[in-house]
Amino acid sequence: MNYDTLIAFVLATSVLAISPGPDNIYVLMQSIVNGTKFGIATVCGLISGCLLHTTLVAFGVSAIIKENDAIYFAIKCFGAAYLLYLAYKVFKSDAKVELDNNTAPKKSLWQLFKQGVIMNVLNPKVSIFFLAFFPGFLFSETLSSVTQFYVLGLLFMATSFVIFSGIAILSGSISTYIKANKNIGVVLKWLQIVVFVGIAFFIFF
Repeated sequence: MNYDTLIAFVLATSVLAISPGPDNIYVLMQSIVNGTKFGIATVCGLISGCLLHTTLVAFGVSAIIKENDAIYFAIKCFGAAYLLYLAYKVFKSDAKVELDNNTAPKKSLWQLFKQGVIMNVLNPKVSIFFLAFFPGFLFSETLSSVTQFYVLGLLFMATSFVIFSGIAILSGSISTYIKANKNIGVVLKWLQIVVFVGIAFFIFF
C-alpha cells in the first residue's frame, strides 16, 4: 500500500476544498446569514451526495480496468486533460471572491441538508471530476479497485467535511478577512491552478 499516494490525495483535496467555489461559498453564506449549524447542515448534504458519485466511478471504472488496460489508460489521459482544462477555466475566471448575502435565503436544517444533497447528486460535473481525479491515485497492488475507489471517496468526503465545517464555524472571521484582503482570491486562484496542473502531470506520467 502506497501511503505517499494517499497523503498526496488528501493534500490535493484539501487545496481544492479551500479554494473558492460554488459549494464552499454557499456554505459560507448560509453560515453567515443563518448560523454555524445551518452551514454544517449544508455541508452534510453536500458530502452525502458524494457517495453516489463515488459508487458510480468505483464500479464503472473498476469494470473497465478488468476488461481492458488500454481503455483504463485512455481514462487516465482523459482525466489529465480534463484537469488541465479546469486549470485553464480557473485561469480565465475572475479572481474576486464575491460574498452576496442575497444568495442565502433562510431555510430549515432539513431543507439545507436536502439542498446540499441535490446540489451534489444532480451535478454531473462531480462525477466527471471524480472520474478524472481518482484513477491517478490508486494506491495498492493487493486491494480491489472498487475498495480503493471507496477509500479515496471516503478520504475525499472526510477531508472536505473537515474543511467545509471549518468554513462554517469560522464564517464570520473568514468573511471579514476576505473583505479586508482583496488579494486572497488571486492567491487561491493560482494555488488551485498549480494543484490542477500538478495532478494532471501526476496522473499522466
